[in-house]
Amino acid sequence: MYGKGIRIRGGKVLGVALAAVVGCGFSPTGVAHADTFVPLPGGSISRQLADGTNLIVRIENESAKISGSMGDTPMHRNVWTTARGVVDLDGPSASSATIKISPGYIVGCQVDIGSFSPSENASESATVASSGITPGVPTESMGAGISLGPGQAKALLMLDLEKPDDYGQESHKRYNKTLGPHASVTWVDETFAVDGCGGYAQARAFIAAEVDSTNFIGNLVLYGQPFSIG
Repeated sequence: MYGKGIRIRGGKVLGVALAAVVGCGFSPTGVAHADTFVPLPGGSISRQLADGTNLIVRIENESAKISGSMGDTPMHRNVWTTARGVVDLDGPSASSATIKISPGYIVGCQVDIGSFSPSENASESATVASSGITPGVPTESMGAGISLGPGQAKALLMLDLEKPDDYGQESHKRYNKTLGPHASVTWVDETFAVDGCGGYAQARAFIAAEVDSTNFIGNLVLYGQPFSIG
């Protein structure tokens, strides 16, 4: 099951052995008010894997629209988000492995969510498990309302793909897995509500990519620019 406006595309892939996390900008775009459209710059990062294959992760066509709740109280916000997450491989292993792509948003209340993206040279092991990536904060599904208190942050996971497991039971994957050197996920007007935060709140997109081959497993996470949600 996908959220409204989500499209997933895939091609072929590569294999790797690297775990890295990249930040793309740390400044908020300014305070957002009711029905405020926020254009966002997206971003990209690339890493050369152990066998010489290049892994590129991008956020494109990114924007957000922020409005207050119908009750018009400072404790509630509604956000509509649009963007495209892209993973590309180029090099020796580009057609011999699989890509897992998992997009979402980190949302925080009176907390510096810039801390979730270290400097470009930093490295950490971010995993793309069946429940989604593990960015170090609790996770919830995109589209649902979330409650946040001061100093709290949560990751909203974009995908919820339903399929039977090896025993025929219903299972849910929080990533899309595809063969090929290319994978992408596009979402348009995906919405979420934030309740309970009486202070400053921020959000930022992320694209988590994992590349699996017979020789390597590589993880790369790109975080977009933080933006104010009031």
